[in-house]
Amino acid sequence: MFSGRYEYAIDDKGRLSIPAKFRESLPSHKLILTNLDGCVAAYPEAEWEALQGRIERSGVAKKEAKNFLRFFYSGASECPIDRLGRILIPQSLRNYGAIKKNVIIVGMNRKIEIWAEGAWAEVVRQATSDMERMADIASELGL
Repeated sequence: MFSGRYEYAIDDKGRLSIPAKFRESLPSHKLILTNLDGCVAAYPEAEWEALQGRIERSGVAKKEAKNFLRFFYSGASECPIDRLGRILIPQSLRNYGAIKKNVIIVGMNRKIEIWAEGAWAEVVRQATSDMERMADIASELGL
């Protein structure tokens, strides 16, 4: 569904343009944003509902899982896409992701990730620091 990497900047009001390629894949012009893995994760409305169903069916009862879900759901925010293709990222999510101005928008199949530029550089550094391990992971995934 979503793939690719795009470099954008957030305006002074906290609005971010969503790449046209991604907007075309959104049946409703709305994303659900939340905090996840050090970035802002953006889910299409239908995917968010499916995710909630999977979480409910999992029956997870561990304390750590409950605490994670409290954190995950507490960050959730409905963000409609305006007529110019922008969303308003709530300040709390910008703070969580250390997002100031420049961001990297990454398609991650069923969701979109919005990374602060510096945090993304660290993700890339970590992912490519051990090329042998990277090759093993690619092989495990059948790539």
